[in-house]
Amino acid sequence: MQITESSRLLRMSLLSNALFSTVSGVAFIVASGPIAAAIGLPYPGILVAIGVSLLLFAAGLFTNARRDNVNLTEARVAVALDFAWVVGSAVVIAAGVLNTTGNWAVAMVADLVLAFAILQYVGIRRMPRTTDTV
Repeated sequence: MQITESSRLLRMSLLSNALFSTVSGVAFIVASGPIAAAIGLPYPGILVAIGVSLLLFAAGLFTNARRDNVNLTEARVAVALDFAWVVGSAVVIAAGVLNTTGNWAVAMVADLVLAFAILQYVGIRRMPRTTDTV
């Protein structure tokens, strides 16, 4: 893997997002019952499904970040999925399906996911325009 100055931000953002997604995914799977109870979610299985999805997402991020040449199309998809997470979080909060603790937790996670999306987007913008991989 060659880390160039232009790819450093994108790679570090993808890896940080992968780490956060992995930790979150494992926590959602292992502690789905207690987390669901704490946030007012009636079905812990939802958290297990989200946890598995996060682990798959994290694997893709990690794989892309560790390639010799980062695939910019995959990085753009990651940004789009992060933005979709933020929008979905706003919908969950607006729908009122969680308790106050759950709404705060969802909002805080959405803030962090938005930060990853922005950093990845800026990282993509810093890449040379000559190819879709770097």
